[in-house]
Amino acid sequence: MICEDEVKNELSSLLGVQPDQPIVPTWKDHVYSCTYHYKGGAFTLSVKELSDKAATDAYFAEEAQKLGKTEKINGLGQGAFTTSNKSAVVRKDYKVLLVDISELPAKFGAYGEPRASVALDVAATIMGCWTGA
Repeated sequence: MICEDEVKNELSSLLGVQPDQPIVPTWKDHVYSCTYHYKGGAFTLSVKELSDKAATDAYFAEEAQKLGKTEKINGLGQGAFTTSNKSAVVRKDYKVLLVDISELPAKFGAYGEPRASVALDVAATIMGCWTGA
């Protein structure tokens, strides 16, 4: 999933940089997460697992309110949006992915991508690796 070698390799290829610390996953309150640390910045990936559609709908709406939904993202998962800090939130089945880029500089990676683009690219890459996405 989001903290495994397959994803790490895909993201390294996408961004043109390798993490400079080990990826250490955590599991707490039905949230699986890890932080990708790089020289000059970091981003955190987390997936909240929910029990059914109603719980997923409610959580997705809560995240939109809490994180400040700014724009709907079309064509990603079963619903997605960007937040006030340009992070990305995507729902798929009974899971909600957060790509939190709040610790990245304005431009990041070997190609100097704007951080908002990094969030969208990472979210799309994760969804591409997500079984059944």
